[in-house]
Amino acid sequence: MTAKTEAVTTGEPEVTERKHRKRLSEGARAERRLGWYLCAPAVVVMIAVAAFPIIYAIWLSLQRYDLRFPNEAKFIGFSNYGAVLSSPYWWHALWVTLIITIISVAIEFVLGMALAILMFRTLFWRGAVRTIILIPYGIVTVAAAYGWQYAWTPNTGYLSALFNNSAPLTKTGTAIAIIILAEVWKTTPFMALLLMAGLSLVPEDLQKAARVDGASAWQRFVRITLPLMKPAILVALLFRTLDAFRIFDNIYILTQGIAFIYIRIFGAAAPGTEG
Repeated sequence: MTAKTEAVTTGEPEVTERKHRKRLSEGARAERRLGWYLCAPAVVVMIAVAAFPIIYAIWLSLQRYDLRFPNEAKFIGFSNYGAVLSSPYWWHALWVTLIITIISVAIEFVLGMALAILMFRTLFWRGAVRTIILIPYGIVTVAAAYGWQYAWTPNTGYLSALFNNSAPLTKTGTAIAIIILAEVWKTTPFMALLLMAGLSLVPEDLQKAARVDGASAWQRFVRITLPLMKPAILVALLFRTLDAFRIFDNIYILTQGIAFIYIRIFGAAAPGTEG
C-alpha cells in the first residue's frame, strides 16, 4: 500500500508538468510566436552568411576545375577527398600543424595566465603595462613573420648571428621550433586578454575568505580561481586552437622566405630543403 502511494505521489508532479505544458494560455502562445518571429531574421542571416557558403564549398569540392578553363567543370564525386587523404604530403602537413597547435596553445595558456594575473593585479601604471603586453598582438601577422624571417636570415639577422650565422629555418625541427616561438610571441597577449576577462569573474570575497582560512596563494589559485575561470578558459582555448590550426601565413613566410634568401646568398639550396 505504501509503495503504491509513493508511486502515485512521485508521479503527480510529472503529470502536472505535462498538463501545464499542454495547457498554455493564448497569451503564452502569442509570446512564444513573437519570440520565434524576433529570432527569424537572425536565423535567416546566419543561414545566408554561414550555411550557404559551407554547402557551396562542399559542392565545389565534388567537382574538378581547371583554372585555364573555368567553364569546363566536371563532377567527380569524392575523388578529390580520396586524392587528398592518400597524399603523404597532406598527412605530413597535418601532423606538423597538430604539433604546432598543441605545443603553441599549451605554452600560450601558461604564459597568458601569468600575464593576465600581472595585468589584473598591477596597481601602478596599469594602462601602460597592458599596452606594452598587447603590442605584439597588434602587429599584423605578415609583418611580424617578416620580422622573424629577417632575424634568422644568415649574415644579416641578429638572431642568426648569435648562432654563428646558421639557417635554422631550413631544417624541419628547428623551423617548427621557431614557428612555435613566433606564434607564442604573437598571440600570447590575446590569450592573456581573454583570461584577464575571466579573472574578473572571481569574487574577491572568496579570495579574502580563503586567505583568512590560511590557504596559500597556490591553493587559492587551484581551488578557487581556476574553477571559477573555467568558462573563460574554455573560450580562450577554443579560440586559440581554431586560430592556430588555421595557421598558414606565418609558416609560409618564415620557411619559404628563408629558403629563397639562402639560395640568393649562398647560390645553392639550403640543407634539408632539397626536393
